[in-house]
Amino acid sequence: MDNTVLWQPSKAQIERSLISKFMQQVGDHESVSVPLTDYAALYQWSIGHKEHFWSALWDFAEVQGEKGEQVLLNGDDIEQAQWFPDAQLNFAQNCLSRRDDAVAIYFRAENKCNYTLTYAELYQQVATIAAWLQSVGVKKGDRVAAYMPNIPETVVAMLAATSLGAVWTSTSPDFGAQSVIERFGQTQPKVLFCVDGYFYNGKTLSMADKNAQVLAAIKSVEHMVTVPFVSLAADTDTAFSKGSALDKHDWLKLLSEQPKREVSFTPCGFNDPLYVLYSSGTTGQPKCITHKVGGVLLQHLKEHQLHSDVRPDDKVFYFTTCGWMMWNWLVTALASKASIVLYDGSPFYPNGNILWDYADEVGITLFGTSAKYIDALKKRTFNLKQSHSLSTLRTICSTGSVLAPESFDYVYESIKQDVCLSSISGGTDIVSCFVLGCPILPVQRGASQCRGLGLAVEVFDDDGMAVIGQKGELVCTQTFPSQPCYFWGDDTGEKYHDAYFSTYPNIWHHGDYVLLNEQGGVVIYGRSDATLNPGGVRIGTAEIYRHVEALEEVTESIVIGQEWDNDVRVVLFVVLQEGLELDRPLIDKIRRTVISKCTPRHRPAKVVQVTDIPRTKSGKIVELAVREVVHGRPVKNTHALLNPEALALYKKLPSLQ
Repeated sequence: MDNTVLWQPSKAQIERSLISKFMQQVGDHESVSVPLTDYAALYQWSIGHKEHFWSALWDFAEVQGEKGEQVLLNGDDIEQAQWFPDAQLNFAQNCLSRRDDAVAIYFRAENKCNYTLTYAELYQQVATIAAWLQSVGVKKGDRVAAYMPNIPETVVAMLAATSLGAVWTSTSPDFGAQSVIERFGQTQPKVLFCVDGYFYNGKTLSMADKNAQVLAAIKSVEHMVTVPFVSLAADTDTAFSKGSALDKHDWLKLLSEQPKREVSFTPCGFNDPLYVLYSSGTTGQPKCITHKVGGVLLQHLKEHQLHSDVRPDDKVFYFTTCGWMMWNWLVTALASKASIVLYDGSPFYPNGNILWDYADEVGITLFGTSAKYIDALKKRTFNLKQSHSLSTLRTICSTGSVLAPESFDYVYESIKQDVCLSSISGGTDIVSCFVLGCPILPVQRGASQCRGLGLAVEVFDDDGMAVIGQKGELVCTQTFPSQPCYFWGDDTGEKYHDAYFSTYPNIWHHGDYVLLNEQGGVVIYGRSDATLNPGGVRIGTAEIYRHVEALEEVTESIVIGQEWDNDVRVVLFVVLQEGLELDRPLIDKIRRTVISKCTPRHRPAKVVQVTDIPRTKSGKIVELAVREVVHGRPVKNTHALLNPEALALYKKLPSLQ
């Protein structure tokens, strides 16, 4: 285990951090037997006195709403527990608490458009769209959907819907129509927001045909609103007029016609539904994971303020789409009175500097992205220290896949030295993180800094025993507010139970293969259902990717376990630099690298060259789908993939017979 410290906060940084202020406030107002002088003490108090912790967080973050008397009901039963059962609050109201003329939303779409909304403008647009939604009958519990890019109008529509207590659900324009139908078809929205088109990699892409397919298939939609994002209104009007009695509306017309008014925020229970997010759907119909009003708000406030040190007037950026949970995470930063910074398009168009130019121009304080993006910068040898100031940047967050130790090195060597690099991990299941960063802790090479406050995260070995310093299953042994309400349409709760609680009774099983080190950091080795088992020994896939993709010849890889001769053998697929062919010397080099950097058990029995690797819309590689194809088994819902055609590369490979 590499314990190299790459960054250490200064005394001044620790003292002015929000988490230090929180510890001081807790010490002043709560009955704490042990002084909360460091993160370890605070973490233990937060799980040992979870009701006090979450109640204190509500007060510290100044949540708008009535907390109620009872903090936790049925706390010993993780599945049935109810947090703040008497509370009344509204998510949008908390995001719209600031209404001055400072910029609330910065937005850029490649080099095509660039504009802002102030807090006052944001509030007024939300009020206008909320009034229209109310006028067409949208009420608490109704679903409102968006097939939209990551643009300010999407944020406005979400806040307008949730101000009424409606349930919001969204996907991004890169989703195919069938994928959207599979998702929205289950949740049956009353209103659909969409765009005429969007920009990606310098191209303008029309949404007319996909919108028409979705509208034709989802009969619950009574009203459709089009945002003329790329000014293709004439084409979309034609496409949407094909024999439908659907009421169609233009976004700009709604904003201009509705009278100005105050937002009437509908009170909601803490455990009422707020969002429906969807699983990837690559192994079956997407699960409709339904999240709570208060759970999302309180958990995000904790992650933003205590773990990411997000303060009023900060500028928070995450490279995401509306089909990934990080969009939901990003938007909640408004509740901390920070500005959110949106970007839609390719992160490498017109060149790889685009996001960092944006960071300098706006003064981004938190830059969030995927591990794959950082790896891509490293492969292209971008030295941002030489080309950019990044003077305001305090935090870099990475998620989506495992951030390799070499990518930690790259951030500090080539992006910025004085920055808290937070490798965070959680998922759509909790619309937040189990593993997080912390502004008062050092950054260790290759490890996430800590487990999240209030989350009793442990690592179980094969016998279900908690271990430290050994690889095992990430679990959570206590209830926490951001558990889903339920899966939409899962009336018996059976799917919800099977997803998280069937492995260990009354313990949340998350499905990540990890190690908890002595310092409280967490090293992630990949999804546990994708671990390899040659000779009965479990191997995390991230261990292999780290070293194989460090080779200059390899741009990307994917590894699976193939059933072979009554055992499992490791099969590694590699995408090579343009013009290279996989030959015996390179195969030997790859194998030597894996053996020397990992162990002989990690050695791939087969190394196979491919030209593409299948991935989900959020960029995650799909090891399970490749494994099924290699074994000749069907893969369901291939349209849920970003590049489903890539799976064909893995069918009936002669080299695997």
